Amino acid sequence: MGLKVLFFIFHGFSEHNGISKKIWGQIHGLKQNGAQVTLCHYQVEANGHRVWKINDEVLIDLGKGVRAKIRKRIDYSAIAKFISASKFSLIYIRSDHNANPFTINLLKAMRQSGATVVMEVPTYPYDQEYNTPKMKLELFIDRLYRKQLARYLDAVVTFSDYDFIFGQKTLKISNGIDFDAIPIRHPSMVEKEAIHLLAVAEIHYWHGFDRLIKGLALYRQQQPGRQVIFHLVGQLTGERERADILLPIQEHGLQQQVILHGALWGEALDELFDLADFAIGSLGRHRTGIDVIRTLKNREYAARGIPFIYSESDPDFDQRDYIIKAKADESPIDIEQILNFINQFKISPDAIRASIQELSWQGQMNRLLQSHLLQ
Repeated sequence: MGLKVLFFIFHGFSEHNGISKKIWGQIHGLKQNGAQVTLCHYQVEANGHRVWKINDEVLIDLGKGVRAKIRKRIDYSAIAKFISASKFSLIYIRSDHNANPFTINLLKAMRQSGATVVMEVPTYPYDQEYNTPKMKLELFIDRLYRKQLARYLDAVVTFSDYDFIFGQKTLKISNGIDFDAIPIRHPSMVEKEAIHLLAVAEIHYWHGFDRLIKGLALYRQQQPGRQVIFHLVGQLTGERERADILLPIQEHGLQQQVILHGALWGEALDELFDLADFAIGSLGRHRTGIDVIRTLKNREYAARGIPFIYSESDPDFDQRDYIIKAKADESPIDIEQILNFINQFKISPDAIRASIQELSWQGQMNRLLQSHLLQ
């Protein structure tokens, strides 16, 4: 019998969302290490009912409308009761930045059940990501209570280099990869006219893709021989992002060079990876005060077997010879540098993918399960 684990998230799933894929990868990784995993999550059903589910079964139906919305945030009694009856060894919570008296009471109940309780804080620090008045109010409440909440944890799981978060010790792991879910690219052997760059993200201002667009504008002014096309896959998440990306495209007349695909997945995305010569990671993490971060994006690019550029510090990749490190500032990206890199690049997709085998979710979840917390 493997370790009994409850994986607890405060939200639901959407099919092609990166966070959802990551959570399934983590659960798969725990199971590969022999753990018996139960998933507890929230969902809004097709009929509008708000429910908490245990795996696929409804644990409690909170009903519909405003009352159900409020209950979702304050009434965790059914979950607490389920946990106390279930005798889990480990409870793994994904933080939703929602520390308050109600979530603190839930954590107290989790600890009283005898389980080891850890909470993953996916991005840290995160305060600077909250920029609308509604978000700032939510953050204000979280800031009031998060240190108190952290006292009821055995550790905070982090992908950063911090030893303590909210006064609680951290357990450092890397963002992992579910290799079964990511196909390797098969670059076309046919000589192409243009060089193709590819970025895949839910597009936020900290991705800094505007730096690449400005670099393309400068490159084009030099009347170059090679055309460079930038494929941007994903939704623009807000007004700032729309302005950052759309205005420079119009300003510099780059409609032919920058192709906005919206969200893609499956075969359509695989085909773009086969076409692309080089991928674009985050180029603006400094905008949110983050230096060291082990992003999922870098790992997914490496699993696909494509070279890439990014500007943060990522200890798993900083020394690899299939990456370019951009400066962590606002300067336009040097397109010539990328082209020179591609011209002399000789590493196969298989070799890039093989270099990160230890970053599988199976490997990262094994680090968690082998930590002193569970011994």
